[in-house]
Amino acid sequence: MPGQLRLSRERPPSSYSVQFESCKTMMDLVKDGYYESRPFTAGGLNWTFLIYPMGINKNILIPYVSLYVRIDNSSVITDPQDVYAEIKFFSKYYYLNSPFYSYYEEFEPAMFHSFKREWGVPDFLLTSFFTVPVSAYLFDGGKCEFGVNVFVAPPFNNWEKISYDENISTNFTWNLSDFSTLISPDFNTSEPFSSGGRNWLLKVYPNGYGVGTDNSLSLYLLSESNEKGYVRANLRVLNQIPSNNVEKQVEGWPNAAENGWGFEEFMPLSDLKDGTKGFVVDDVLQVEVEIMALSKTSSS
Repeated sequence: MPGQLRLSRERPPSSYSVQFESCKTMMDLVKDGYYESRPFTAGGLNWTFLIYPMGINKNILIPYVSLYVRIDNSSVITDPQDVYAEIKFFSKYYYLNSPFYSYYEEFEPAMFHSFKREWGVPDFLLTSFFTVPVSAYLFDGGKCEFGVNVFVAPPFNNWEKISYDENISTNFTWNLSDFSTLISPDFNTSEPFSSGGRNWLLKVYPNGYGVGTDNSLSLYLLSESNEKGYVRANLRVLNQIPSNNVEKQVEGWPNAAENGWGFEEFMPLSDLKDGTKGFVVDDVLQVEVEIMALSKTSSS
């Protein structure tokens, strides 16, 4: 259900304020009616600020100041869409010689259209706060001030839709030739390949990265467009004897800031350098990825 807040703050309203040099004179002149401000602009639309010092509801024993905003008729006729705006109403007061602002706001935006041009608060503050001889809301010899913030919410037109595709089975194998010459702090990336409607790369640090530096091969799967999403894939270093491949699964969102999905310590360098284990044959290392599932994002 919609809710409301009645709070105080030091910062004045940003859309519009009306200050009466004599609050008493204003109330005598307006009587049971209302004061309507000059037009002001907020959110590219024209508005006026309505102040009912004796309240809009005349059937209650204890009167309240009522505050309303009215959208200019041309704003809703030329553009037939409903207008939604978050409204805050303010009144200035003093506490310990410092200015503050009481304010009221609803949790839900107010809707305006050609048949509903006004919105407001019938019971903002007791009228008696502005009629008694001494009040925090009267200052500098009887002045009073009311204000409003109008934040126009733009029409909803930006969204993204996430789907999850588990019907993917893409294998990509990358042969790193002259592997012994790649043992350095640098990294190597494969040619792009396609899977699930996106382009991917494999990235290898032959001498390791992070905690794997100088002790491990680091292996990663990257999205060529740097798109972040959910991926389930198997990364492998193939054994060419053949024997057992070294395989590790990545599943989830990117786990490495610059490297997508993968591992700093994928496998020991000592196993790669041991020719009897069959991972590097004729100075060629074979790396493979099998992408099995990923999330897809569409937006508007």
